[in-house]
Amino acid sequence: MGASLLRLFFHDCFVNGCDGSLLLDDTSSFTGEKRAAPNVNSVRGFEVIDNIKSAVEKACPSVVSCADILAVTARDSVVILGGPNWNVKLGRRDARTASQGAANSSIPAPTFNLNRLISSFSAVGLSTKDMVALSGSHTIGQARCTTFRARIYNETNSIDSSFARTRQNSCPRNSGSGDNNLAPLDLQTPSKFDNYYFKNLVNKKGLLHSDQQLFNGGSADSIVRSYINNPSSFNSDFVTAMIKMGDIRPLTGSNGEIRKNCRRRN
Repeated sequence: MGASLLRLFFHDCFVNGCDGSLLLDDTSSFTGEKRAAPNVNSVRGFEVIDNIKSAVEKACPSVVSCADILAVTARDSVVILGGPNWNVKLGRRDARTASQGAANSSIPAPTFNLNRLISSFSAVGLSTKDMVALSGSHTIGQARCTTFRARIYNETNSIDSSFARTRQNSCPRNSGSGDNNLAPLDLQTPSKFDNYYFKNLVNKKGLLHSDQQLFNGGSADSIVRSYINNPSSFNSDFVTAMIKMGDIRPLTGSNGEIRKNCRRRN
């Protein structure tokens, strides 16, 4: 679940800040973010967060927010899968609102080109280097056929042909067939947090269009090369960027609340 739990934090922070809004369920009178296009049939791990929250509530009730649990869980997932460790800032509070519209417009899509990726991260105060380092989280986890179908069938110059054929075996050309079939984002070490994601890009084996955009003759090429040559610089830049991402518009003081149940407001 590590990659999925890390992704929850990303999809939370990019939508009105790291405020746990992603975790709120829809009700008859409330529309949350879970059914937004980037999230529906895709984000997962909510039950894991529920289990953590109930254990934390037993130990110290109404102290630790769901937003902070997402931040710590993201860090722990990276560490457990072999990545770097860091101290997570705490003290975020939970939102009482959510925005499906903001989720639809704020979360970068796998179809984005480099300029759109840069501007999407810039909109929340993250640099191009932060964006490339955070994209390195695709060293773990999987993607659905719908997210890479156009790349493996329509792109030629930027994709290794044998890699494309391999992915086509489990992702049929026609929409509606095999849409949810999964493929690893890093074909070398899919469950280990390392720098192989970047090595794949240089070999034109990025799974998503947005992955390969980081190494395609543009301004990010040099950053990708530096992370291949110096894995420790990837780890340190990733940590810096994760801390920065965790700082996006937190609710503090008397803003928001400490939810008792991450799925609903108190």
